[in-house]
Amino acid sequence: MTDPVDPDDDRSLPSSFDFEFGPAVVGLLVGAGGLLFLVDPLVGAVALGPVRARPVALSTVALGAGFCLGAGVFYRRGHRLFAAAHAVFGLAWLGVAVGTALGNGVVVVGAVLLVVAGAGWLVTRTRAW
Repeated sequence: MTDPVDPDDDRSLPSSFDFEFGPAVVGLLVGAGGLLFLVDPLVGAVALGPVRARPVALSTVALGAGFCLGAGVFYRRGHRLFAAAHAVFGLAWLGVAVGTALGNGVVVVGAVLLVVAGAGWLVTRTRAW
C-alpha cells in the first residue's frame, strides 16, 4: 500500500516543465551556436535578407549573445565572477563577429586580445579564490 499524499505537506514534486527562462534561453543560444558551427560544411552560405552569411559566422553571434545573456543570469544569482567572465567572453565573440563582418582586422585582433586578457584575469582571480 502507498501512503496518500498529504495536501498540507509543503514539499512539492518538481514538474517536468519547471525551468528558468534565462538559463533556458542561454542553453538554446549556445546549442544553436554549436549546431550552426557543425552544419557549416554541409550547408554553405545562407541568405538573411540581402546578406549571405556562412553558418559558422552566425554561430559566433549566437555564442556571443548566449555568453552576454549568461552574464546577466549569473549576475542576478549573485555570482559576479562568473558574470564578469561571461560578459568578457560574450563581448569578445561579438567583437569577432562584428570585426569579421566589417572586414576590420583591428576589431578582430582587439577581440582576441580581450579573450587573452580575460583568461589571464580569470586565472589570477581563481588563484585568489
